[in-house]
Amino acid sequence: MSSKNWLDDKDIASEFTTNLSQRTEELFRIPDADLDEHDEFIAAAIPLYENILFPKMITPVFINKKKSLAAIQYGIDCDQTIVTLIAKNPAKQNPMSKADFQPVGLEIAVGRLVNLPDEHFSSLVQGRRRVIIREVVRKTPFLMVRAQVVDEKVRRTKQLEALIRTTLDLFEKCVALDRKIPDEASMYAATIKEPSWLADMITTTISFPVEKRRQILVEIDPLNRLVLLNQFLAEELEVLELGNKISSQVQNEMDKNQREYYLREQLKAIQQELNEEDVYTREMNELRERIDQTKLSDEARAVALKEFERLSQIPPMSPETSVSRTYLDWLLDLPWEVKTADNLDVKHAEEVLNRNHYGLEKAKDRILEYIAVKSLKPKKEKQPILCFVGPPGTGKTSIGKSIAEALEKVFVRISLGGVRDEAEIRGHRRTYIGSLPGRILQTMKKAGTTNPLFMLDEIDKLGNDYRGDPASALLEVLDPEQNDKFSDHYLEVDYDLSKVMFVTTANNADNIPDALLDRMEIIEFPGYIEEEKVTIAKEYLITRQIEENGLDPEDVQFEDQTIKCLIREYTCEAGVRNLEREIGKICRKIARLKATQKSYDRIVKPEDLEKYMGPPVFFQSEKEKQDEIGVATGMAWTNNRGDITTVEALIYEGKGNLTITGQIGEVMQESAQAALSYIKSKSKEYQIPKDYFEKTDVHIHLPEGAVPKDGPSAGITLAIAVLSAMTNFPVKKDVAMTGEITLRGNVLPVGGIKEKMLAAHRVGINTIVLPEKNMKDLSELPQAELKELEIHPVNHMSQVIEIVFGGVKPVMTVTKNEKTPRKKAEKPGNEVK
Repeated sequence: MSSKNWLDDKDIASEFTTNLSQRTEELFRIPDADLDEHDEFIAAAIPLYENILFPKMITPVFINKKKSLAAIQYGIDCDQTIVTLIAKNPAKQNPMSKADFQPVGLEIAVGRLVNLPDEHFSSLVQGRRRVIIREVVRKTPFLMVRAQVVDEKVRRTKQLEALIRTTLDLFEKCVALDRKIPDEASMYAATIKEPSWLADMITTTISFPVEKRRQILVEIDPLNRLVLLNQFLAEELEVLELGNKISSQVQNEMDKNQREYYLREQLKAIQQELNEEDVYTREMNELRERIDQTKLSDEARAVALKEFERLSQIPPMSPETSVSRTYLDWLLDLPWEVKTADNLDVKHAEEVLNRNHYGLEKAKDRILEYIAVKSLKPKKEKQPILCFVGPPGTGKTSIGKSIAEALEKVFVRISLGGVRDEAEIRGHRRTYIGSLPGRILQTMKKAGTTNPLFMLDEIDKLGNDYRGDPASALLEVLDPEQNDKFSDHYLEVDYDLSKVMFVTTANNADNIPDALLDRMEIIEFPGYIEEEKVTIAKEYLITRQIEENGLDPEDVQFEDQTIKCLIREYTCEAGVRNLEREIGKICRKIARLKATQKSYDRIVKPEDLEKYMGPPVFFQSEKEKQDEIGVATGMAWTNNRGDITTVEALIYEGKGNLTITGQIGEVMQESAQAALSYIKSKSKEYQIPKDYFEKTDVHIHLPEGAVPKDGPSAGITLAIAVLSAMTNFPVKKDVAMTGEITLRGNVLPVGGIKEKMLAAHRVGINTIVLPEKNMKDLSELPQAELKELEIHPVNHMSQVIEIVFGGVKPVMTVTKNEKTPRKKAEKPGNEVK
């Protein structure tokens, strides 16, 4: 229970008497002989924990321990003072020894006990003198101690006078700053002459913490007590000054706001007298006019009016004003009913697409089909969700712009590469500071129409983390069944995206979540073949680079063979980005020669490339120069282009192991196992002894070991190379093959036929072995190259063997003197063909 200070004496003791002096004499009259200095006496004692008493201080004490109650009752009955002890450890229960208490206590006089309702007791006490605790003389039924009165007289010196003045000055400043202390307190302190009483009076007046009050009580030297008090007063003054500074700032801000409000009201009254409007009122009127004039949905209009009413009730200087105003601006800036008229002329669209892009027939056909359907049924709201999938540089983004041009739509685009936060799509809720709508609605505001062509670039590069999954947030955007009520976290109003034509792009469809992929129509963008790249370079790239590098068309010309050399030796890509860069590099070299007025050949020939570009970077694969044993030519497809690949097989004595090298993937390793198993199953047909495979190791190698290789399409090539090595029959050098092999020898279809066959044609191989089910893919090949190729469709390995070995069945021959079949190093004179 906290103590009351001397200022509250009359309130505390009003139940005893109305006169403080008379009450003190009546309640606490003790003979003067009992109060002599330096006297030792024995008295009852009670421990105190948080309630620190000081001399001349009158306060109630609440008792809830039986020992303390007995001690106080003893003092009242015997008309004696008692001693209060200060426990060193307030947490310790029932301290009994001298070591448990501070060495200094306080002698107090006690009044009568008052019984409280909660079975506790209260007694009014007055502090008398500090005492030094000599010993505890009795512990039951209550504590009794021997104590010695402290002599607190001090000689008056100049140092003491200066210390007293400093103390009074600090106390006066604290009283001036602390609203809980009346001004009379500093006046009363100035009348006190005794340094000891002055220190105690100030301590009881200031709300010091219990620990500081305890330090002052146990200090028996009045001079040191004043020094300690000065330190505490200085700290308290610093806190009070800081609090007063904060209060002043708050009050000044309030006064400033009130002053601004008063001046605004005055200005408003003056403007009303002059029939003028203030700036804020004019803005509010303009905002209401915008709400009335803007074409909004019914839900959006209701929300806008409600938010406007809320804004009109907020003070202009409130932070909420800008939040509410920003929300209304977003709501009104979005296109709700504004739309552009689509150009549904199919012929016009076809002209635009053909003018801007070469090839890409699938994408063009799909767009023209959409325009045709739209022209027959203009009121159809649902738009197709197209996804262009293909390698970089194949024209996915640029054809999106051409589609917008053909339809005369507004084209907008956002890149989703690296987006990991769901709020990028749906926005942040308005509870966050600086929140905004997601990028979908931000882009719709930029478009200014409800039916733009909206391109979502790099949709396969979306990420996800603890902030959410943006790909899942796009499910609503790209679903024609539900995007007419798209909900943004910031706007919290349904927005219609059903009129938007969404086009997405990706490099790899495998990286798109299945649920999102299911909502889109996939259109493949295969890489350009060499002939297409040559045409694109002649019709688009060279013209653009000549213009960008400050040249005129007559300043430079490229031969067709030069462009082919650029494609084969300086680029390796599915698209044409690097090709355009290399053309630009040549144009810059020529621009420099022209600017310095140096002579140069205006026609760039293949032999000039090394002068402009340096040595070739890439080298083209070549076909074998002669028929080889254990070497077969396959065809491969990569993201950049098609190519031929050589498969080498080597047979040597061993224990029947199969080794495959050349950085081979798991699928191709399995194909090699299947090919070897098929040959083993046909060993009798090819006259291979039964124990041959147990004594022979097979090593298959695919050159260019730094390049990863995988896939099942080399199955028949692997089988032919191994069979050739085992039977010593050479494989025809001008035959290339592709196809997956099964354990039964069936040949299954594979992918990338167009690129593979053109790669074989490019190196001079014109005989192609192809799975029969891949014959449908020949329609994609240029007719000129197709006429020069001799294509053999096959369903089984027996057909493949007949073609690559020139119609001769390969068998293994053993002479009479040989126990094992002849190896490759032996003379082929006795071979059976």
